[in-house]
Amino acid sequence: MAMSCKIPLACAVQSAKLSSAKQLKGARPSAPRANQPSKSIVCHGDAEQDRKKERSAYFCGLCAAVGMFSSAPAWSAMKLPPLDTDPAHCERAFIGNTIGQANAVSDKVLDMRQCNFDGKDLSTTTLSGGLMNESTYRGTNMQEVVMSKAYAVGSDFSGADFTNAVVDRVFFAGANLSNAKFINAVITGTDFEGANLEGADFEDALIGNEDVKRICGNPTVLEDMRDIIGCR
Repeated sequence: MAMSCKIPLACAVQSAKLSSAKQLKGARPSAPRANQPSKSIVCHGDAEQDRKKERSAYFCGLCAAVGMFSSAPAWSAMKLPPLDTDPAHCERAFIGNTIGQANAVSDKVLDMRQCNFDGKDLSTTTLSGGLMNESTYRGTNMQEVVMSKAYAVGSDFSGADFTNAVVDRVFFAGANLSNAKFINAVITGTDFEGANLEGADFEDALIGNEDVKRICGNPTVLEDMRDIIGCR
């Protein structure tokens, strides 16, 4: 079943108790039981297994931050700035943002529009607040990226690898996410409306309760993955 914050207070308490613990980075998914698909994890605020406590606390912290929203941000009406005229603006993606990582605040907009990142390695970078639309990321290595408030409407992420990534309040509307891997990723407040999720893998992902509803409402999610996500 998908991880949810049905008990936000319990999640917050769990997060507070473990606030001094090292922030999760590079956690590995737990091994699935024999002959049984590995499912996403449920957060009830009860004690988790020791090896999952830090990860659960981190998720609950994110969940509490966006728990006031019943739906993904309506960024479809977002007015975007003009395209960065720097010929090397695409190269900034390999450095990412370094200021205000969690809230997508930076001294300069991370403009990744009209760039081709097919097969490139963007792993471990902070792409918070990035303008990622009008670009292609086919087969891109995006393991452990932080994507808080990224705007990725309509882009092609087919076959991209988001393993262990933080996908927080990302706007994926109309994006091609077919065969993308969200293994062990944290997904909160993200909009998948109209996205192609055929063949996408959410094994062991920590998914917000409202995100589960949105993903399960997407007709491209295959039946076996619906069970792993926790669709009802």
